[in-house]
Formats: sequence, C-alpha cells, structure tokens
Amino acid sequence: MTIRVFLLDDHEMVRLGLRQLIESEPDLEVVGDGGTAAEAVARIPATRPDVALLDVRLPDGDGITVCREIQSVMDDPPACLMLTSYSDDEALFNAIMAGASGYLLKQVTGTDLVGAIRHLAAGGSLLDPAMTLTVLERLRHPVLDEDPRYASLTEQERRILAEIAAGKTNRQIAQSLFLAEKTVKNYVSSMLHKLDLERRTEAAVFAVEHARAHPEA
Repeated sequence: MTIRVFLLDDHEMVRLGLRQLIESEPDLEVVGDGGTAAEAVARIPATRPDVALLDVRLPDGDGITVCREIQSVMDDPPACLMLTSYSDDEALFNAIMAGASGYLLKQVTGTDLVGAIRHLAAGGSLLDPAMTLTVLERLRHPVLDEDPRYASLTEQERRILAEIAAGKTNRQIAQSLFLAEKTVKNYVSSMLHKLDLERRTEAAVFAVEHARAHPEA
C-alpha cells in the first residue's frame, strides 16, 4: 500500500528536496505541496494524504493552525508531522493541542524522516508521552477559578474536550473511551452548546486557552 504524503514549507528548495527524498522510496508518494498556510488548508482536503508534513513557521500563519483546521474539517484527516528548525516547548504544547501526531526538528536525517512518515501512517505517534499527559491532565482537572463554561461541563464532556484538543475524530474518541460513536456525537453537541461554540476547532482553541490560564490544573 502506498503512503500518500503532503508537503508544506515556505521554501521551494526544501519542498523539492523533501519530494526527492520521499519519492525515492517505493511505498511513499507525494500527492501535493504548498508554501503557505492558505494553500495547505485548500489543498490537503482535496489530495487526502495519509501524512502531512507541516512547517511550523509560515509567512501567512503557522503549520499548527493548519493542523488544527484540517483536523476540524476532514472526516478522516491525515496524521500531521510538524517540522521546525527550532526546539520550542510552547510550539510543542500547541502542536499537541492541535492534534499533531509528531514533532521533529528539521535537522533529522532522511532515514529517520522516512521512518517517521511510515510510523505515523501506521497509526503511531512521535510525541513525548510525558508532555501529552501533562496537556491532557491540565484539561481534565478543574481549579477553583474556572471559566464558568468549563465548570458547567460534566467529567465525560471534559474528557471528550481533551480528546478533541488532541486531534481525535469522533470514531477515535469512541474507541478511546469505549463509547458508541453516536454517543460521542451527542456529547460533542452538548459540550459545544455549553461552551457557546459552533465548531470543534473553536473547542480546541478554548481548550488551549483554558490550559494556559490554569497550568497548575
């Protein structure tokens, strides 16, 4: 089975180099690329890749926002692998919250990058488990001065908010929490109503802001 890959980087030569590296592998195929966040948001749903390699820093935004957006609009979104030149804890935190499956420095070797693509396409993750756990724990444990909207959520709705912030689809959430997919949809609708939000993307942003406001939670 061929693994379909999308490339997002604002430097054309970087994209060409990545394309050459990836397409030299018999099981990998580049199905599209872009140099801006806007191009990526438009092209990724159309090309339906298995893995999207996203540059964190872009001239019109960032790859983390692209990741969050496509997780929201696609029923079966690709695994997002964030690529950056800088080690940044805040960017890592935001990548996890946006639902990224991996986070690598651009100094990574070609062999390791190819291995990472295959690992993510198979459903794996390249995120620090301790960091992921910290993010989810921030969301699951309330503190005294909570936002009243968050305080109105049930424990199960908070778990589902955390899963949405981690980029999971309703089907994945159902599997993780041992619920029927229809039940998860009902919980999501109730949660969005209580938060006075309309979209899953907005819920993910709310979760990020809540976690930042209550790091001790």
